[in-house]
Amino acid sequence: MGKKDARTRPEPDREPRSQYAALPWRRAADGALEVLLITSRETRRWVIPKGWPIKGMKPSGTAEREAFEEAGVIGKISGKSLGVFHYDKRLRTGRIQHVRVAVYALRVEQEAEAWPEMGQREKRWSPLAEAAGLVGEDELRWLIDGFAPA
Repeated sequence: MGKKDARTRPEPDREPRSQYAALPWRRAADGALEVLLITSRETRRWVIPKGWPIKGMKPSGTAEREAFEEAGVIGKISGKSLGVFHYDKRLRTGRIQHVRVAVYALRVEQEAEAWPEMGQREKRWSPLAEAAGLVGEDELRWLIDGFAPA
């Protein structure tokens, strides 16, 4: 296969890179558990706030910051991961990067009136079963469907 073929069919990077995500949650007025989903900027798929590691910050701190920047939510983040999910991210270069995402529960205490990415994404509070049905990654669906806050 020549170089031109390699560019038209990007091969994935072999080693997965790590990201950290928040699963924002709250109790509705009737006591039902809800989680917050946001749309990705490019594909508009329903996802949870996530991002690359931030130097000098714990994984849960990175997840907490991403939840504010991407969804405008503030709350108490768990120090322990709920689990992980995997997905393939298309990089600006066109290459596919395998990504392993550790997920941390974030009990939402406040929603900001303004946040960095507010005009770039939609957000939606949903009951667990509905939210699980909206996300595209099976492992994330299973994490949401089985979520029970401590």
